[in-house]
Amino acid sequence: MSKPYVIGIDMGGTNTVFGIVDARGVVIASASIKTQKHSDINNYIDELYSETMRLVEANDAVGKIHGIGIGAPNANYYTGIIEDGVNLPWPTPIPLVQLVSEKFGIPVAITNDANAAAIGEMTYGAARGLKDFIMITLGTGVGSGIVINGQLVYGHDGFAGELGHVIMKRNNGRLCGCGRTGCLEAYCSATGVARTAREFLEARTDASTLREIPTEDITSKDVYDAAIAGDRLAKDIFEFTGNMLGEALADFTVFSSPEAFILFGGLAKSGDLLLKPLRNSLDKNMMSIFKGKVKVLVSELKEADAAVLGASALGWEAKPMVNIVPPQL
Repeated sequence: MSKPYVIGIDMGGTNTVFGIVDARGVVIASASIKTQKHSDINNYIDELYSETMRLVEANDAVGKIHGIGIGAPNANYYTGIIEDGVNLPWPTPIPLVQLVSEKFGIPVAITNDANAAAIGEMTYGAARGLKDFIMITLGTGVGSGIVINGQLVYGHDGFAGELGHVIMKRNNGRLCGCGRTGCLEAYCSATGVARTAREFLEARTDASTLREIPTEDITSKDVYDAAIAGDRLAKDIFEFTGNMLGEALADFTVFSSPEAFILFGGLAKSGDLLLKPLRNSLDKNMMSIFKGKVKVLVSELKEADAAVLGASALGWEAKPMVNIVPPQL
C-alpha cells in the first residue's frame, strides 16, 4: 500500500483529538488541542494542521497519509458542512471538509462525532458483532449514532440520530444550546450534570461538599468526586441523571429495538453511580415486549480511540475535492 495511514480527527466541544491510524485500525500516535482556544475557525485549522504535521513527522509518516476522516458535532456526511455546531465556539455553517482539504491538500470526509464513535465501537469495541445498536456519547453534549442492520443511519439529509435533542421536559424545561427547551442534552450531558448540581444546591438546604465550590465553577467531575466520597446530594444528582437517561433509552428502544446501548464519554466512566439508576429506570419504563432484551454496555475503547478510529475509517473512503493542491502529507 503506497499510503498506509489515515488521520482520524475527533472534534469535541472542549477538545479535539487526532491520531495516525493504520489499515488494521491501530492508532500509531495521537495528540490533542483545545477546541475552545480559538475564536476564529481559521486559527483553529492552522493549529490543527501544525500539530498534526508535528505528529506525522515524528512518526515517519510524511507522504504516507491516504486521507483524513473527521467526527464533529452536527457534521453532515453528505455536504461536508457543520451546519449547526451548538457546542462549538464559531458561527455556523462551517464548510469544514473544504477548509481542511485546502489546508492539508489531501482528501477529507466528515460525519457526526457520535456517528464516528459508533463506527469505531462497531469495528473495534463493545459493539463488535452487533448489527443493531445505539451509541450514546455523554460529553459536553449528548450525541448518538444509530446502527440498524449493520448500517449507520444518516437519513435523507445526513442529520438522522440527534437523540440528545429529544425533549424530555415539555413544560419549564431547561434551555438547550440548540435553542429549544427540555432536551435530553440539557440534563444528561456533563454540562447538564453541573446544571443539576446548581439547581439542587439552590433548592435544598442539606450539607454538601459541593457548597465549598463557587456555584458557577462546579463541574461534573466535582459532582463525581463528591459522590464517590459519600456526599448524599451528589449521589442524588447522579440518581436524577440516571433516571432521566433510562427513561430516554426506553423510548429509543421502541424506535429501533437495538440489541444494546453503548455508552461512551466522561460520564460513562461514573460506574454504578450512573448505571444503577439508569438500568432501574430503563427496566421500569421499558415496554413489556422489549424487557430483558436490551443490554447497556460501556465502551471498551480508550476514551479518544472510538471516535478517532471511527473517523479514521472515513479517511480511506475520502474523495479529493476539485482544485485541491497536491498532497502534502
